[in-house]
Amino acid sequence: MAESESGADKSEDPTEKRLRESREKGQVARSKELNTLAVMLAGTGGLLLVGGNLANAMLEVMSTSFALKRDMIMDDRMMGMLFMFSGRVALEAMMPLLLVLLVASILGPIALGGWLFSAKAMAPKVSRMNPGPGLKRMFSAKALIELLKALAKFSIVLVVALAVLKSNEQELLKIVHEPLEGAIKHAINIVGWSALWMSCGLVLITLVDVPFQLWDNKQKLMMTKQEVRDEYKDSEGKPEVKQRIRQLQREMTERRMMQAVPQADVIITNPTHFAVALKYDPEKGNAPVMLAKGADFTALKIREIAQEHNVMLLESPALARAVFYSTDIDQEIPAGLYMAVAQVLAYVYQIRQFQAGRAKRPAPLKDLPIPPDLRRDE
Repeated sequence: MAESESGADKSEDPTEKRLRESREKGQVARSKELNTLAVMLAGTGGLLLVGGNLANAMLEVMSTSFALKRDMIMDDRMMGMLFMFSGRVALEAMMPLLLVLLVASILGPIALGGWLFSAKAMAPKVSRMNPGPGLKRMFSAKALIELLKALAKFSIVLVVALAVLKSNEQELLKIVHEPLEGAIKHAINIVGWSALWMSCGLVLITLVDVPFQLWDNKQKLMMTKQEVRDEYKDSEGKPEVKQRIRQLQREMTERRMMQAVPQADVIITNPTHFAVALKYDPEKGNAPVMLAKGADFTALKIREIAQEHNVMLLESPALARAVFYSTDIDQEIPAGLYMAVAQVLAYVYQIRQFQAGRAKRPAPLKDLPIPPDLRRDE
């Protein structure tokens, strides 16, 4: 298990934030062996495909450059012309192979770790000039692993090369007795297949190196429990900051509620512990809406504002508690309270008619119908 600089065990998998930051810094799993294998296979495969064209180009360059007439030798411009001709022929013959190598050199790194361009990874670092960490890396466990990989790669390539040379011994001897044109094509074919088999020998190293690089990169990104907690605090916000935000949200909600109290039709109270402000607007909805609610000090403020703006206060402890616990601000009351609230609003209308001298004083409300599932006892 990996350890941090403080000695704590890195037992936690890297978080999404840690993975994203490491990728921005260019710290992703890469395998040099996979890159080498891709380039070698592409190069040897391309050599086998375009080997005939390369042989013909070599013959053309050799026949043109070494079969010179006397007048050509005496012309001081001929050397430059022959050089330009040989370069053009060689470039045209090698261009397909070079393009294949270019594509392989790009796809090899992308195969493990994906496409990545990081300016942070390219930025110069003064710490890299410090010989201390450099010497530490030279004698680290990873350096030992790289040395063992190099020895294994050398041994495998050597064994495969000896086996290929042994199997092609008779073919190599035949080249001596072949004409020049056939010998060149035959030699390129043998070299291409030999290189291909030696490249295939690197597959064993790559199959070991790729899982190791993935594991090693994950170990570098592992986190301690404290690092995970610190990151969570940074991403989610410190508790005191979150508490302050919640406090500001409550204050904003309370101010908005107090501004809506004068618009209410009635304030139903407990009478002291709870207060809910209700308004019924048939043009906007089918049921009364709660404009404000509060307990204790907030309930007191609601009552004070209601008295200042002549909004009727009605004591109904059971209904006040039922509305308070079942309805949020700016929401309609539940269907189970329709009947009870309708009686309250009718009573408020009758009181206003009485105060205006257009009706008799209504009888006090008693036993409002509140469903058992909406009742809240103190």
